[in-house]
Amino acid sequence: MGDQLIVTGDLLQITVNPPAVVPQLMAPTPLTGSSATVKITKRAACLVGDELPPALKQPMPYTSPPFVIPGTGTLQLILQPANLTQMVKNDHKPMLLKGAMFEAIFTVQSPAMQPTPAGPVSDPVPVKQGKAMFQTTNTVARGQ
Repeated sequence: MGDQLIVTGDLLQITVNPPAVVPQLMAPTPLTGSSATVKITKRAACLVGDELPPALKQPMPYTSPPFVIPGTGTLQLILQPANLTQMVKNDHKPMLLKGAMFEAIFTVQSPAMQPTPAGPVSDPVPVKQGKAMFQTTNTVARGQ
């Protein structure tokens, strides 16, 4: 039967494992589909590559208590086969499906710091693990 196709306006929800806090990821982020030919209720379908909105491709500030002086890092998403159409493609790319949760990896570029009397101490954890999922209002179209 397939799963719901992801379209423009659907949301990406990312949760980074505590104690790391990435303020920009606290609220769900809207997605923008790039399909020029597949529209669902007048909204473009999302293709592979649309899963990470432009605002989340830039370095983002984070803290990880007790490292409360913000550092920065970048986000990578690892989609699962259940998040991609296998049979139907658009512009030779799979379309995104609601599917299951998938992996989110936040890689530190500049570590957050902990203030101490001897001087700041860097966050020693260079990679923060997390999970992501698509949230959709599309109840019309499904894909496989």
